[in-house]
Amino acid sequence: MKYSILTSAVALGLAGATFCTSVEASSHREAPNITRYPTLDSTDFYVFNSYETGRSGYVTLLANYIPLQDPQGGPNYFAMDPAAVYAIHIDSDGDAIEDMTFQFRFNQSLAANGAGITLPIGADGGKKDIAIPLKNAGGISAGNNAALNFIENYSISLVEGPMSSGTQQAVTSSGGNDTFTKPWDYIGNKTFTSSADYQTYADQYQYDINVPGCSTAGKVFVGQRKDPFVVNLGETFDLVNYVPVEGDSSPGAGDGNGFPGGITQDAANDDLRGKNVTTLALELPADCVTGDGNGVIGAWTTAHVKQARIQNPNATFDKPEVNGGALVQVSRLSNPLVNELVIGLPDKDRFSSNAPSQDSQFIDYVTHPSLPELLNILFKDAVNATLNTNFETIAPTNFPRNDLVAAFLTGFPGVNQQQTVTGSEMIRLNTGIPAVAAGAQSPMGVIGDDLAGFPNGRRPGDDVVDIALRVVMGRLCHEIPVAGTPTNLGYCMPEDANVGDAPFTDGAPISATDLDESFPYLLTPLAGSPN
Repeated sequence: MKYSILTSAVALGLAGATFCTSVEASSHREAPNITRYPTLDSTDFYVFNSYETGRSGYVTLLANYIPLQDPQGGPNYFAMDPAAVYAIHIDSDGDAIEDMTFQFRFNQSLAANGAGITLPIGADGGKKDIAIPLKNAGGISAGNNAALNFIENYSISLVEGPMSSGTQQAVTSSGGNDTFTKPWDYIGNKTFTSSADYQTYADQYQYDINVPGCSTAGKVFVGQRKDPFVVNLGETFDLVNYVPVEGDSSPGAGDGNGFPGGITQDAANDDLRGKNVTTLALELPADCVTGDGNGVIGAWTTAHVKQARIQNPNATFDKPEVNGGALVQVSRLSNPLVNELVIGLPDKDRFSSNAPSQDSQFIDYVTHPSLPELLNILFKDAVNATLNTNFETIAPTNFPRNDLVAAFLTGFPGVNQQQTVTGSEMIRLNTGIPAVAAGAQSPMGVIGDDLAGFPNGRRPGDDVVDIALRVVMGRLCHEIPVAGTPTNLGYCMPEDANVGDAPFTDGAPISATDLDESFPYLLTPLAGSPN
């Protein structure tokens, strides 16, 4: 078999169907309804054992919201929704019901006790104090935000037990305060003078926190960051204007000795390299979140709003609307790419509004995924004609797809399977598997012989696009390295996935060394005005 030709042909077809119908930058704008509410849109969710030096024994959770932020997107930039409840849920025992929920609620205010910064306008004797139209009136720096006209604060509460009925307590700073401040977005270098100046300013809003029931302090930071996700969007949507299979002998080799015509790794292929997001970051003691389970936690993030939102016909800053009714979940995210690549279009909004405990209704999308069969319909004849072969299918043939059930719904025994196994879509992290230092991490996670990476949790440097493409086309039917030993996990066999070991890639590289190596790990946001 001319494996390289087969892989190129199938990979081209794979990208055509996968990206053009589904991928919109991990979970940015992943379902029809959430596209109308960008401030509630969870874009990426990371859960991993902290790998910052001196922080072993902690778990970091990063929930990103407000997708595709252009740094120059003023004059109002990217505030959170003060009518929403943003939540990070943790299931410690595997019943798919949260045991801990951290709720974030935001409020907005104007300077000068709500009047806003004003300037005296007019001649002497007839001057009037007129409110300025901008959210800042001058430079801002660490310890000096007198020119800031718009302030965002937030509170955090911990709900122990189910979010709807559990016991709620305030999370406070080490100084006992229950109100935290979100730094102003990085609007430009006249306001902040430089990225170093902005980072110093933002760092003052990292807080040590007292978490009820935890004997050790945690950390929180909420603020704008550079979007850490990488994906090759533009060329993909242009009728897949590349061959998405590794073109070098190994990623980054630069030798062109891989698959003929295949794409090579290049940071310029990342179409999100100029975007920012807003991050809700927590670092928590691992022994505080594992409860009485087996040390594996499940986690997901959501956003909720009240059922009814009535617009104020005479809107003011303080009251643009009235919200009422019960809280309704409109956004949900745990593993990346699930709502894009797995859930069918009719059910995407339902998935966004449901909880992991309700995921049995979506099981057919996992056990009998439509994407591989769509690829087979579109490209089997072309592959057979190219290779003079007679494949009955180029899609994996192991049904039900127990390899995908393990990846998305149950976790893997001995790696990230919880004490109670409940089929549900969550990121599952084994807090007992030691973190790997940034320089030693494999971007391919578990299939790259790095058990501390995706899908055992998710780190910012895990290349989840490449991993997801390979797994959906049957990578787990072939041997993967386990402690250096090639091992078949037993879910399926190589003959079940003709192209399962093909090195699919979108050519947009990511690694942990591209990011910070300390909390909150994500890079300083890009400046709206870099001059």
